[in-house]
Amino acid sequence: MKKYTYSKSASLLERSQKVLAGGVSSEFRKKSYPHAIFYEQGKGSRIWDVDGNEYIDFSLSQGPLILGHSNTNVLNHINEYSRNGQLFAGQHIKEIELAEKLQNLIPSAELIRFCLDGSSAIQTALRVARAKTGRQKFLRFEGHYHGWLDNMCWGISAPAPEALGPRENPSRHPWSEGLPLESRNEFLLLPWNDLSLVRHTVAQNYEKLAAIITEPVMCNNGCILPGDGFLQGLREICDEYGIALIFDEVITGFRVSLSGAQQYFDVIPDLSIFAKAMGSGYPISALVGRRKWMEVIEEGRVIHAGTMNTSNPTVAAALSTIEVLERQLPYERMYQLGNQLMHGLKEAAADANQNLLVQGLGPMFHTGFTDLEEVKDYRDTLKYDRNKLGKFVGAMHDNGIRIIGRGLWYISASHKEADILRAIEVAKKVLLEM
Repeated sequence: MKKYTYSKSASLLERSQKVLAGGVSSEFRKKSYPHAIFYEQGKGSRIWDVDGNEYIDFSLSQGPLILGHSNTNVLNHINEYSRNGQLFAGQHIKEIELAEKLQNLIPSAELIRFCLDGSSAIQTALRVARAKTGRQKFLRFEGHYHGWLDNMCWGISAPAPEALGPRENPSRHPWSEGLPLESRNEFLLLPWNDLSLVRHTVAQNYEKLAAIITEPVMCNNGCILPGDGFLQGLREICDEYGIALIFDEVITGFRVSLSGAQQYFDVIPDLSIFAKAMGSGYPISALVGRRKWMEVIEEGRVIHAGTMNTSNPTVAAALSTIEVLERQLPYERMYQLGNQLMHGLKEAAADANQNLLVQGLGPMFHTGFTDLEEVKDYRDTLKYDRNKLGKFVGAMHDNGIRIIGRGLWYISASHKEADILRAIEVAKKVLLEM
């Protein structure tokens, strides 16, 4: 078997560092193994780097490639529609068609606005909630990632478990330097999956709260499922106090089902954000919501703008992606393959006497090394052995299996059973060697 080397990527990184800050265009890419990697081709479930290394790709470019790399239907649709123009800074027919499609599929989508990415759509949702309620703060949860902008750049990292502070009043650690200190006062912060604590906190602070925002599945840290009744409880609390319930479906949207996590868990939020898988790697997101909340945009009381919103290629990418998902309905198969892979990894870890915890849903799941039997919130994730995970991810990479460095795996409609079996085979080898 070919031994993987990365000399061409290393040379390009050295060149890149002379012109790009840190040599990359997103901070996460610095943390790739063994360093930032340069790629040149992707097709289906495979991706190739400049050194000629081939990988079965379970990272799917951090999640967007629900149909795999270079889906022919999507690329043909983009090419065809882009011949008429790239950007009109005005309305066009496929924008209506895409919005109608979302309205038909997503339970909460009575009205829609399109943005470029999840971060901007989330800030628009918060603006809507503030305008509608007249309240200023929102409640969010430790470890949930809602973009990289200032008011979301707190409470998603911590130097150690003991630094988190009491559950009732967690410490708010900055994720970055350069944050305005007042941005940490825009929200209340709580551990996830603790409904009684949410009830108590909201009862004490509801007059300040415009919204509760949550990932319906805590995908970015541990791929943690909501506890029984947790999302339903948030819905009830928001109804009781006139607060907007916001689902960040940037990852779960079009991944856990064609209608998102809100259909899967049968909990309908007031506002939701869809991105990533919706556009097959093209920069588009959607804020969708009930009319009684979205009317503040409809009436012009809340400004939402963006020159690059709904360019022809991005709308064509999203519309064709959803049409392929509707036609193929790959979800049953994605769950089957994902569950097969999860089961195989658990068996491989048991055979190697490794404390590998595998949890999540089939289309996305997490692997990490811990003695805990279950990880329920961000505080639990700090008990993972990150050094051991790094060795596992690196060894998998050296054997042609690409996963996200924090242990997250994605399944696409293009993955085959042979990909799953190969990943399990490699994991058995790696775990025994570890």
